[in-house]
Amino acid sequence: MRLPAWLSQHLAAFRALIVLTVLLGIVYPLLMVGIGQLPGLSGRADGSFIDRDGRTVGSRLIGQSFTDADGKPLKQYFQSRPSAAGDGYDPTSTSASNLGPENVVDTADKPSLLTQVCARSRAIGEVEGVDGGRPYCTPGGVGAVLAVFHRDGATGPVTRVVSLNETAPAEPFVATYDGVKVELATPDGDYSKGVVTPIRGDAPAHPVVPADAVTASGSGLDPHISVAYARLQVNRVAGARGMSPADAQKLVDKYTTGRVLGFVGEPGVNVLQLNLALDAAHPVRG
Repeated sequence: MRLPAWLSQHLAAFRALIVLTVLLGIVYPLLMVGIGQLPGLSGRADGSFIDRDGRTVGSRLIGQSFTDADGKPLKQYFQSRPSAAGDGYDPTSTSASNLGPENVVDTADKPSLLTQVCARSRAIGEVEGVDGGRPYCTPGGVGAVLAVFHRDGATGPVTRVVSLNETAPAEPFVATYDGVKVELATPDGDYSKGVVTPIRGDAPAHPVVPADAVTASGSGLDPHISVAYARLQVNRVAGARGMSPADAQKLVDKYTTGRVLGFVGEPGVNVLQLNLALDAAHPVRG
């Protein structure tokens, strides 16, 4: 007895559903779990957890913060890069800030990406005892951005200039622009008709504070920092632990990983592993 065409089609679809469910919903996941338990892969597959004194202190694959209750850097530890994942390094909220390079003007409820970078760079400069200045940042640590008003809209003589990211009682980071006195922004001011103009300033093209120290990774979970950022922190950490900078640098070198496959990306330093090694070799004397 020949089945109706519509019934044959439904039966064929049902058989395909069963086969694909078994293959992709059972066989494939079990195969991947099995492969993940092979020697050399099992650690990563199980989370790459690090245990100390019988308790899990973190993962080699997920960064974490080394700050006090007020969010200030602990001087005896190397600091991680910023994180936009939840309250910082939250695996359940992995994300970036979604702010791009054109995000340069602060709003009432959120600083711009530029101001965040400027503030972080200034703070790191103070902690490490170096120049935290960088292009397009004011000495006060906000984005150096002006709203420039022209007589004819976007052209013609300049009639008014406002420093968009600075408010009273600050002093404008530049006194005049094109011969016009610079004003401070006010919380209720409307500067939408001004031409947004970032000012580079006289900061070096290659700041002392490296880029990864002031920007978050795409996932917000990056466990590594650049070799340059690690070197910047060597003297502070060594001083806080009563050890020589040379010994601290040796540990940095030990926990520096190379490029993936020898050519992809840049070398990085695993911050958690480095700090744990410091605690083991040179504990802080309280």
